[in-house]
Amino acid sequence: MLQNTKFYSNNQEKLLPITKQESTSLCALCRGTKFLCGKSRCPVIVKYHSRDKVKSLIDTVRIGGSSPPSVFIGRIGYPKVSIGPMIPPIMGDTSIIDTPELWLNKSIDDIVDFRSMLIRGKHTVDVYNVESSNKIVEYTRELALAKNSVFTDAIFSKKPRGSIAFYDDAQPHGPSAPIRKFDISNPKYEQHIEKAFYDTDLKSKDAIFNLYNDGVRISKIQRAFSVGAFGVKKLRRFVPTRWSITAVDSNIGENLMKNTKTYPWINEFRVYYHNQFDNRWAVLMTPSEWQYELIEAWYPNTTWNPYGSSISIFNSYEFYKGRTTYAEIGGCYYAARLAVNEVLNKERRQAGAVILREAHPGYIMPIGVWNVRESVRKALKEPYRKFDTLNQALVFVSEKMDIPLQRWIRNSAILKNQLYQKRLEDF
Repeated sequence: MLQNTKFYSNNQEKLLPITKQESTSLCALCRGTKFLCGKSRCPVIVKYHSRDKVKSLIDTVRIGGSSPPSVFIGRIGYPKVSIGPMIPPIMGDTSIIDTPELWLNKSIDDIVDFRSMLIRGKHTVDVYNVESSNKIVEYTRELALAKNSVFTDAIFSKKPRGSIAFYDDAQPHGPSAPIRKFDISNPKYEQHIEKAFYDTDLKSKDAIFNLYNDGVRISKIQRAFSVGAFGVKKLRRFVPTRWSITAVDSNIGENLMKNTKTYPWINEFRVYYHNQFDNRWAVLMTPSEWQYELIEAWYPNTTWNPYGSSISIFNSYEFYKGRTTYAEIGGCYYAARLAVNEVLNKERRQAGAVILREAHPGYIMPIGVWNVRESVRKALKEPYRKFDTLNQALVFVSEKMDIPLQRWIRNSAILKNQLYQKRLEDF
């Protein structure tokens, strides 16, 4: 039954009234042809076609293939969690399947296709039992440390089942099943990760930043961190994949930020812009002491605003002294902060940064927090526009984004501070 439903909160703007009905009824009426949900493409159809391509290959209790390498550590039931390999039923160099740093030139369909073939094996362990002699635990860790694709042969207790799972804070994966046993070919470890693994006196936070400075990809560091490969030996533990992604982003960002705060300010206002997966990104940098804010605007029929009748706007921020609580926006906040500090460290400069994100309905499904980190990195590699005043920079931002400028300002702590807070130099 059709009904007009409106949702409002303190951080929601009434911009786009729409008509909606219960999502299950919408799907039954639409069947991927009428786009009644408001999305530009049907995520159900995209996932169906992707799953159909590998359905015959995984209709068995034994699967062999080249793991990218890839592992997954669950969080349900913590401190007893499910760990195990992720295996595609194909051979060869499959590294692209678990290297999100290389995905920006792919379409959402491409990402769904190659992630849907990753079959997840599940074996329950206590997070503190990283030194277990169990072969499933041992081989899962070896996969996480591997440099290149590793042949993996697994026997499950039943045929893998379940639809492809999508998250906004972890890369998606395909069906899963309890794993009875699996074997792997002899993996070659990534040399820098191997060194950190055998250094049982090195703190995990130092291992992470050392590996980053050695040029190891963040996704590889996150994978190794999730299997308890770093830290003082008695403190090592499995870390759920979702948590490990944010922990590594946060750790690296904090270390870079310490340097950022020591550098001289930039000399102008800057605006960077990038559009990817129907996400519009505008990065405003100001000549000031370090301060940072991420503001996300989710249009109706997008991941975090699926049934709303208005655009939902959320923000998290910090001033020079930083935050003492976890960001309301979650892992995306730390991923974007890392990207900003990378650029400022490279230039040996300090600045304030406000990142504006518009997630439009073309962003039909979440594909992981990597999208934020890599999209902001990409934006910051583009030539920026420079301005003499904040007002000039904001006018340019308003030309790039759909949401009116005043609504961005109303939902921003840092922009309001920059525009309305009197400073000593104003007198």
